[in-house]
Amino acid sequence: MTHRTCCLWRRSYSLVYYDHYKDHDFPPVCSLQSNVTENKSGCVESMEPPHTPVMLKEVLHYLDIQPGQVVLDMTFGGGGHTKAILNLVPEVTVLALDRDPTAISLAQQLAKEYCGRVKPLLGKFSELEALLSNMNIEPGSVDAVLLDAGCSSMQMDEAQRGFSLSKDGPLDMRMDFERYPDMPCAADVVNTLDQQALASILTAYGEERQARKIALAIVEARRVNPITRTQQLASVVAGSFPPAVLYARKDRLQRSAHVATKTFQALRIFVNDELNELHAGLSAARSVLAPGGRLCVITFHSLEDRLVKRYLQGEDLSNLDHFQPEEAKQWEEKTGRCKQRKWRGLLASSAEKSHYPRKGRCK
Repeated sequence: MTHRTCCLWRRSYSLVYYDHYKDHDFPPVCSLQSNVTENKSGCVESMEPPHTPVMLKEVLHYLDIQPGQVVLDMTFGGGGHTKAILNLVPEVTVLALDRDPTAISLAQQLAKEYCGRVKPLLGKFSELEALLSNMNIEPGSVDAVLLDAGCSSMQMDEAQRGFSLSKDGPLDMRMDFERYPDMPCAADVVNTLDQQALASILTAYGEERQARKIALAIVEARRVNPITRTQQLASVVAGSFPPAVLYARKDRLQRSAHVATKTFQALRIFVNDELNELHAGLSAARSVLAPGGRLCVITFHSLEDRLVKRYLQGEDLSNLDHFQPEEAKQWEEKTGRCKQRKWRGLLASSAEKSHYPRKGRCK
């Protein structure tokens, strides 16, 4: 079986797993409330956030969807890509997967609007094959797959979700907190793990060179008061740096970036087990694609990018070391010696970068 694969990616580094801490006892630090409102009937009220899908033109071109085909959108989010596909191609069916119940409520609304052409699926990448099996959808029967990795704009823009350091809210960061209310949130992590463990997370998932300094600042700050708010954490991280370098860092587009940006990225990836899930998603996509089917993957940072490229090269990533700081370095050295195939990743256009700065990093 062959698959024509289009990789719209971001960049990547070492891949390590969070399994080492998944059974850690995280005592609840703060009570984080759901931001989804309910009406008197108990139904979730509609939330129609503005959503501009990233690299839409490129996605539509390379997926090359034909009338009557079945498409799997593995990261429905605000529904921008799915809606564009439905409007462009007649009689297409979109399987809309997302782990976030808020996103699935939007998918359910879209299903009504498009007369059942959207099939909402609530679950993580690792649950996809079971979800499709329950719908009697056989492996090898999907014509096109889109996977937009990472956090959605809708999640970033909602202060109560706790993903953004620019908006004050509870330090949550769980993508599916309604499904798993007992899973540790970011506040549980920063207030519970020791300094060495925190530094390991910041290094592995944030590529943060000042991880030890930041971890020490977090441990010292939480001795006074628990860290339960996003801007509280941002202030703690900023306090470990001289004021002159607060915005001295530059992102890949040479824009000023807050010194806490990598810390927030690392915690979000750890809390949601994003790299394990991305690997599971790539494996599931390969299983469900029909012969000649197409896969588009959009990534935003180096961790995702390297994982995607190595998977597409055929490297076996299924037996990687668990999340042990001393083993992560060994894994990086081992995989760094592998011959890298030169993938030609597509970049966001100059116009898209200027109009939507957040999307300028995507490939």
